[in-house]
Amino acid sequence: MTISDLFTNLQAWIFETIVQPAMFSLGLGEFVEDAFEGVEWFILGVLQLIVLFLVLRPLEAWVPVHEIKNRYARWNDFIYTALHRLGAFSILVFFVLDPLLDQLTATLHLQGVNPFHLENIWSGMLQYPVLLFLAYLVVLDFFDYWYHRAEHHFNWWWALHSLHHSQRDMNLWSDNRNHLLDDFLRDIYMGLIAIVIGVEPGQYILLVMASQMLQSLQHANVRIHFGRIGEYLLVSPRYHRTHHAIGVGHETHGKGTMGGHNFAVLFPVWDVLFGTTLFSKEFALTGIRDQLAAPEGSARNYGEGFWSQQWLGLKRMCGFDKEKQT
Repeated sequence: MTISDLFTNLQAWIFETIVQPAMFSLGLGEFVEDAFEGVEWFILGVLQLIVLFLVLRPLEAWVPVHEIKNRYARWNDFIYTALHRLGAFSILVFFVLDPLLDQLTATLHLQGVNPFHLENIWSGMLQYPVLLFLAYLVVLDFFDYWYHRAEHHFNWWWALHSLHHSQRDMNLWSDNRNHLLDDFLRDIYMGLIAIVIGVEPGQYILLVMASQMLQSLQHANVRIHFGRIGEYLLVSPRYHRTHHAIGVGHETHGKGTMGGHNFAVLFPVWDVLFGTTLFSKEFALTGIRDQLAAPEGSARNYGEGFWSQQWLGLKRMCGFDKEKQT
């Protein structure tokens, strides 16, 4: 029996034993088919957590940038990661959007408008699944770069995204330390783009997984870089740490938004092309300037636990926080 067979059997067992009966008892039978895909995502999420713990945690202990001072904050980040990797947040959004986009596509087709699919640019890509997968990854990463820049440009959006940057002890679980509303907006945005360019549900799961695993490495507390050439090819922990550096990643000379550097999510080429790259050899301290004590900052509080962080983000987005955004 192959690993693929074991995975399929486990997915079927969990679905038939736990998920399907629960959904029928709750009157959610119409969503059973989507729930089967959700079980696949759950199992893959568990595998991700295991791999991250077995690979990156030892690396953080072996070559750390600095000692983790607030272990509760790291545990809180793990809650975010478990919620996203096991909760199928991205996939749920994708499956909600998929039938809506199918309807829209059918309507446009009746009007003589054909949908755009990435593989239509060069049909040869269909013969090379790996090449098509990489093409999807590059296109999605391009749009993710601009989403990320927007998070730093608009004050209401930065009020949400700043939660992600407020981690002073950045670690392998910090990738998913985001405001839920911000993640919801991003998942709708990325899901729409994925559907428009022709990504199938099974492919989307693998694309999300690949991106998440790489981003976990980027946020890890490890003294790692990819060398002179590699730093141009893939975002490394050192490269992304510069984006999280106090007074560097979000600011330009200590001023307002839309400054900063290293917004690329996976591929630094976007920073190079659009003038936002900064190759630094330092492993800087992370956080936001206004977290610092006076006179450098205002000792601003971004919340200690999950619910306080979510609540403060909403307050600041709605303008109920009188402190100046920096």
